[in-house]
Amino acid sequence: MAANYNNSAWFYDRLSRLVYGKELINAQVYLLGFIPPASKILIAGGGTGWILEELTKIHPSGLDITYVEISANMTALSQKRQTGQNTVTFINEAVENVKLSAGFDVVITPFLFDNFVDETVDHVFNHLQDLLKPGGLWLNADFQLTGRWWQNVMLQSMFIFFRLLCGIEASRLPAIEKRFEAAEYNVIEDKTFFGDFIVARVYRKLSS
Repeated sequence: MAANYNNSAWFYDRLSRLVYGKELINAQVYLLGFIPPASKILIAGGGTGWILEELTKIHPSGLDITYVEISANMTALSQKRQTGQNTVTFINEAVENVKLSAGFDVVITPFLFDNFVDETVDHVFNHLQDLLKPGGLWLNADFQLTGRWWQNVMLQSMFIFFRLLCGIEASRLPAIEKRFEAAEYNVIEDKTFFGDFIVARVYRKLSS
């Protein structure tokens, strides 16, 4: 069963702020600054949708956004967000099952891959890669382990909590950076947050 955050939608943002302060938000807002005007954007696993309002602060109009979220409750919250003059298409489905036309300028995956086991990661990664146009940007935020003992304690606590509540598959972080390296993406910029436990990274897909 695919991970589904229906059970946590009503308290997810408050819980993340309680544990991480604004660092999860800051990591994603950092990435939004790299989005060019008039972009065609795919957001995979957008959660409660606050990212739409932050994106609208930067680009009040001109964006064509496809917002894919498997949780119906999260999607409902996202649809109430203010999106200015941007066009937003909401899709309540697992992103790997969504049939979309290729040619997105930007793909955003905010804390998406840490929900999956390796087989699912490969499937989702390849599916999204096919949708991103050559030269496009892939904005990814996720957790990482840098050798500090408390990082692994927090990570395992999160896995146990969300496995029980939301049915996530994962019990460890996937080596997502190795997928990008194997696919020969170029790292444009990156920044770490919360004692290097969170990393936000901007990738560019090869033009050919």
